[in-house]
Amino acid sequence: MTVSNGATTSSPNQLLTPGRRKLATWSWAVWDWAEQPYPTIIQTFIFATYLASDYFGKPDDISAQIGAFNVVAGIIVALTAPMFGRRSDNNGTRKRWLLINTAILIAITAASYFVMPNPSFLVFGLALYAIGNVVQEISFINYYAMLPQLVSKKHVGKVSGFAWGLGYVGGIILLLMALVGWVLPPKATPPEATWFNITTVNAENIRFIFLLAAAWMLLFTIPLAIFVPEIQAKTQGRKETIVESYRGLISQVIDLGKRSPDALKFLIASAIYRDGLAGVFIYGAILGKVVFGFDTTHVIYFGIAANIVAALGAALGGWLDDKIGTKNTIVGSLVGLILAGTFVFVGAISCGDALANTWIYWIGGLALCLFVGPAQASSRTFVARFTPVGREGEIYGLYQTTGRAASFMSSLFWTLSIAIVGLFIGSGATIYGILGIIVVLVFGLVLLLRVHPEPKIAD
Repeated sequence: MTVSNGATTSSPNQLLTPGRRKLATWSWAVWDWAEQPYPTIIQTFIFATYLASDYFGKPDDISAQIGAFNVVAGIIVALTAPMFGRRSDNNGTRKRWLLINTAILIAITAASYFVMPNPSFLVFGLALYAIGNVVQEISFINYYAMLPQLVSKKHVGKVSGFAWGLGYVGGIILLLMALVGWVLPPKATPPEATWFNITTVNAENIRFIFLLAAAWMLLFTIPLAIFVPEIQAKTQGRKETIVESYRGLISQVIDLGKRSPDALKFLIASAIYRDGLAGVFIYGAILGKVVFGFDTTHVIYFGIAANIVAALGAALGGWLDDKIGTKNTIVGSLVGLILAGTFVFVGAISCGDALANTWIYWIGGLALCLFVGPAQASSRTFVARFTPVGREGEIYGLYQTTGRAASFMSSLFWTLSIAIVGLFIGSGATIYGILGIIVVLVFGLVLLLRVHPEPKIAD
C-alpha cells in the first residue's frame, strides 16, 4: 500500500522535501506499530487475562476491580488532557511530549514483569495497568495531532487507516512470538524451559513477554524520534500556566460550540461511543478467559486472529472513509459492533454446550474486532477533517478530554452489571458486563446520528 501524504498548505512541515515528508509520514505510522504491544500484550490479551486468572483470586471479583481502576484512570486523563493539548500546541512540544510519554509507557510495560503470580501482587498489577492506560491516552493527544500536520485532508482517511492496520500487523507478530517462544509446550530440555531458558516457574514465561513488549516499543519508536519534525511554538514570551490552560479549555468548549455546534456534538457523541470501543478492547479477552474458559494459549490464538481481522477492517475502513464519508463509516461500524456484542451475550447465556460456546465467542469476537478498527481510525480522521491548521493539539486535546471524561461509562456499567447480577447468581456474572458496553455503544450511536457529516468551524 502506498501512503499518500500531500501536506496541508499551511503546515509547518511544508518546507520539507517530498521525500523527507513521505519518510516523516511513514515514521509517524510506524509509531502505531511501536505502541501496539500495550493494547495487544498489556491491555487486552496477556497481562489483563493474567491478572484475571486464578493466580490472584476469584476471576469475577478481579474483573470488577479492573473496571473500578479504569474509572479512576479515566478521571485522571480527563483532568490532565487539556493541559497537555494546549501547552504542546503553544510551546511547540508535540513530539517531545509524545516521546516522554512513550518512555514512561515502556517503563510501565517492563515493570509488569515484576507482578508475581500471587494475590499480594494484585494491587500492584492493577495500578500498573491503570497508570499505563492513563499514559497511553495522554500519548494519543500529541500523536493524533501530528496527523494533519503531515497529511492533507484528502488523504487523512487512507493514512489513518493504514497506520491502524500496521499496528494490528505488529500485534500479530508479537502474539506469534509469544505463542511459539514462551506459551506453547516447549521442546527444549528440561521440559519446562522455553526460549532463552525462561522457565514456567512463577509464570516467568508469561512475565518475560512484557519485557519483550517493552523492547519492541523502544526499538520502533526510533523512526518517529529521528524523522518526524517538531512543530514551531505558537507563543512568544511568558508560557501559559496550568490554571490558564484549564481556563482556556472552558473558553475552547464555549467557542467551539458557537463556531461549530456539530463539531462539539461530535466530540460528545464520540466520547461516549469511543468509551464503548475501549470497553470492547479492554474486557474482550477477559470475557474469553473468565466466561468461555480460554487458557493463555487459546487467548493468544484468538488474539492473532483478532489482529488479522482488525487489520483488514482498519484498512477497509480507511478506504471506505474516503469513498462513502467518515460519518457513514463510523455509523456502519457501530451498528456492526452492537449486533456482534448482542450475539455473544445471547449465545453465551442460552447455550450450555462448551464447544458451541467456543464458536460463539470466536464468531462474535472476530466480528467485534472487524468493526472496532474502522470506528477508531475514522473517528480521529473526522476530527482531522474539521480541525483548523495550527489548532491540532488543542482540538485533539478536547477530543481526548471529552473521550476520557466519559470513560467511567463502560467501566462503571461493566462493574455494576457484574456486581449486581453476582448478588443473585453468584459466580458466572462476568458475561453480563458486556451489556453495559452495548448500552454505551447504542447511546453514542444515537447522538452521532444527529451530527452533520461535514462540520465546519466558522472563522
